[in-house]
Amino acid sequence: MPTPSRRPEATPPPERGRELLARKWSYLLSGAVVVPLTRDELDREMGEQLDELCRAVHAESSAESASNRSIEQLGQRLVALGYVGEDGLRVTLEVLGKGLLALPEFQPVERYAQRIVSTLGALSAGFLAASRRAVFEQQESMQLSLLKAVRDAQWNLKESEARFEEVATSSASGILVVDLAARIVRANAAIGEILGYTTEELTGFSLLELVHPDSVKILGEAMRALVDGGQERIRQPQRLLRKDGDVARISLTVSLLRGADEQSGHFVAVIEDGTELMLLQSELNRQALHDVATGLPNRQYFTTYLESALRRADPVRGISLFHLDIDAFGMVCNSLGRKTGERLLVHVAQRLRAVMAREKAMIARFDGDEFAILVENTATTPDVGSTVAEINRELSEPVYLDDHGLAVSVSVGVVRRPPSDWEPANVMRAAEQALRRAKSGRRGQWELFHPGQDEAERRAETLAVAMPGAWEHGEIGVRYQPVGELAGGALVGVAARLHWDRGEDSLDHSACVELAERTGLILSLGEWQLATVCGQVGWWSQSARFTAPLYVGLTRHQSCDGDLVRRVRRALDDTGLDASRLTVGMPVGVLAESDAVDNLTVLAELGVGTSLDDFGLGPDDLAMASELPIKSVWVARRLVERQARGEAEYLADLVSLVRRTGAHVLVDGVETAEQAEWWRAAWAVAGTGAFFGPVTPAGEFPITG
Repeated sequence: MPTPSRRPEATPPPERGRELLARKWSYLLSGAVVVPLTRDELDREMGEQLDELCRAVHAESSAESASNRSIEQLGQRLVALGYVGEDGLRVTLEVLGKGLLALPEFQPVERYAQRIVSTLGALSAGFLAASRRAVFEQQESMQLSLLKAVRDAQWNLKESEARFEEVATSSASGILVVDLAARIVRANAAIGEILGYTTEELTGFSLLELVHPDSVKILGEAMRALVDGGQERIRQPQRLLRKDGDVARISLTVSLLRGADEQSGHFVAVIEDGTELMLLQSELNRQALHDVATGLPNRQYFTTYLESALRRADPVRGISLFHLDIDAFGMVCNSLGRKTGERLLVHVAQRLRAVMAREKAMIARFDGDEFAILVENTATTPDVGSTVAEINRELSEPVYLDDHGLAVSVSVGVVRRPPSDWEPANVMRAAEQALRRAKSGRRGQWELFHPGQDEAERRAETLAVAMPGAWEHGEIGVRYQPVGELAGGALVGVAARLHWDRGEDSLDHSACVELAERTGLILSLGEWQLATVCGQVGWWSQSARFTAPLYVGLTRHQSCDGDLVRRVRRALDDTGLDASRLTVGMPVGVLAESDAVDNLTVLAELGVGTSLDDFGLGPDDLAMASELPIKSVWVARRLVERQARGEAEYLADLVSLVRRTGAHVLVDGVETAEQAEWWRAAWAVAGTGAFFGPVTPAGEFPITG
């Protein structure tokens, strides 16, 4: 069989070889020198220069001289790229000396070697000529710059002297130029006006002769320290002697001027008239410690005054601190505007001054609509109740602001006779705690601080802020309570309850939701609880054919949550539990708010069971049960306890009224068989409590009844 002929290997086109060589040249050049080009721009530049070099090598001998001139210009162009010095030339010759000889277009080498060497020589000659010319240009430019700098310095010296003269003449501050012997060399008109001398009279005076005798030694020592380098500047209040014999209170600043040889030259003293400055400083201090709108002391001033009042208080009568908050102040601002609100604050401040005029008292305005009164008690100081009543009587008289007759009341927290060793912050915090309790009830009320109440409040707040961490660490979980039929005790439902496992100090459901309501944690905690119990009931349904409904009680905050419906739907969708298996309960009192009513109505439309918790069996509660899509009501626990004491014979008739609305009646807190029988006879259908079984973890819950 004939052997096929072998095809010759393809030779890469000349453009490919040049491109690779140009990139190599660009890469090595950028590593050796600094040029103001990007890598892509440098690659293109080197490619263009390489193309010109190759054309020069290919040129015929008749055009050789013209080619050499072109290559010399190429060397100059290489210098013009940037800071391309000897390192750049060395890299260029190394790369091109080897690279050009290896290009396929310059084969055989013997034919092109001489032309390549000649071309690189021309490139080097052009490079060196351009470098030498650049050096000459730099030297010439530097010489011109030095000449200009000298001329500018002379001009600037004259200009600075003229500027100094203008500043000294027009300055409102006194300026003195003083020699090292403390003699005045120059003075401006302002210092003459301060001291009553002309500038000519001051020239030749010793600065120390103008200073009050009590301060001469101090100023002299300070000026010597300036000369010795111990200080950079003197700044001190001084008293200077005026020509008419009076004393001018001034602020003196002295600096030392040094010459070019760093030797001491003269002192420059700047004198500011302290009279207006002191008045301004006094006004600024007053504004920093007083409320702008009412003119009353602010919190900072009040706290400082409280500290001294605690130390000097009468050991028997002590002091009283009133922390006041204007009721419905936000309503005034929202309806009539902020300006009217500020005028109302001024009115309240005036009325408080009038009430406390007979007492040794300080009245202060805190933030917003809060005021404070500190009374240093005497034998004639009224009791707390009388004082608060008098304040509210004064404020109840209408004041007309912009044709609106406004009358307000205040809620007050009071600390009476705090221990003298208390810190002001402790007294302020105690008053704030009492104010919060006063505002939690009706408006216009007052509360007296009690250490026992405060301790319990602080403990509750400590637990409330610790709940998120406890939840994250698994200390807070869900437990389950049987809902039993009153007629026979059969299991007819399961109620979800929160539980905080704290060892011997564990917290039940009611304590958990109360704490979570304080911080707003109840929304996320409640959503987690709902998802957990829906999943648990769904699992029981699959494993043990558990068909009883699930009862989940909501708090006031949850009931009004604008996201409640979405939370419930997500829990049902994620767990697969049918909506009819879930019943959510809302406190009956919260249904006075439209958000809660909307949530309950939408949930009922979705097929979720709805219930009223803490049902009081009153007319308003009955109206709610009849007007809203309610399936069941939970009788308030207080009524169940009242029935157990034999104090609620009328309850049976009220339960009958509830039944007429179509809602089932359930009771919480059934402890005995007698209670269960009484409520069954009153037509209640089911309940919870010790009689039906305890609250237990999921693993211990009797799902079979």
